[in-house]
Amino acid sequence: MSRRPWRRHLGLIVAAGVLLALTVEAQPRRPIKIGALTESWGPTPAIVGLRDGLKNLGYREDVDFVIGVRFTQGNPAELPAAARELVKLGVDMIVTDETAGATRAAQAATDRIPIVFVGGSDPVGLGVVKSLARPGGNITGIADLDPELAPKRLEIFRELVPGLRRVLFLYDTTNTYIVSQLPKYRESARQLSLTLVEKPVRSEDEARAVLAGTRKDEVDGIMSPRTLSLNIPGLILEAAQKGTGPTMFQHSFYVERGGLASYAGDAQEFGRHAARLVDKIIKGARPGDLPVEQVTKFELVINVKTARALGLTIPQSLLLRADRVIQ
Repeated sequence: MSRRPWRRHLGLIVAAGVLLALTVEAQPRRPIKIGALTESWGPTPAIVGLRDGLKNLGYREDVDFVIGVRFTQGNPAELPAAARELVKLGVDMIVTDETAGATRAAQAATDRIPIVFVGGSDPVGLGVVKSLARPGGNITGIADLDPELAPKRLEIFRELVPGLRRVLFLYDTTNTYIVSQLPKYRESARQLSLTLVEKPVRSEDEARAVLAGTRKDEVDGIMSPRTLSLNIPGLILEAAQKGTGPTMFQHSFYVERGGLASYAGDAQEFGRHAARLVDKIIKGARPGDLPVEQVTKFELVINVKTARALGLTIPQSLLLRADRVIQ
């Protein structure tokens, strides 16, 4: 019996396989759909950094990836619904920005779609991941160490404002993250002989009323909370633009628009770091096996124009230490 028919059939099978491979290769590959979840008012610096980081890695926007942003305008209560909407839309990955609330909402919405958090603080303590080395499940991300910056931020604020004694701290009492950080702020203030004037609020109107009713002789400066709940940082910025008093923020965005100073990590840099994790996941890595990265680069930004308007003279030592000085 001749073996040629076997060879002929084998050749046809191989040819069919090659044809199938060429057909699959010829089909246009759809972009990776990334859903960005934030309680902000639109794309944040971290999300912009993510986009730029992916481009730097060779990905083409709208060809290799697209980013769709779901934001809740300072209302953390809407994050779960926004997360479920991203899942319903069929995203390939969810990137959460800054708050544990956004990350928890994503985790509640899916245990299948990869999640990358950007700028999350204390992810182990908040129960977001099992450990930094092996986060587990469908999640990994970038930790920003923000709680550890509270003492330094208050210390810089005291250097900026001679005679600083009483610091207004306005926060959303329903925000579990910021409430969990209160003991650290209190202890930091105590060590620096400062009085933390705490003003818990439950609505944007209440926050606006507190700021409007705060007299200059009652506090020496205002410290903005980390979270965007109730638009409190935005309201503090409005107050700063009206000359209410010195302000310390946790993001340079507000200093560029009239706040006095900020000390925090570079949010766009966090996003660029996150792009590397996204790249690894796209290439097949399991999120839970990728260690959480901790970014340790922080920047001090000072607005000298605002300082002059407030009658403050910034010490030369601080200006030399500043990463950016806005004139």
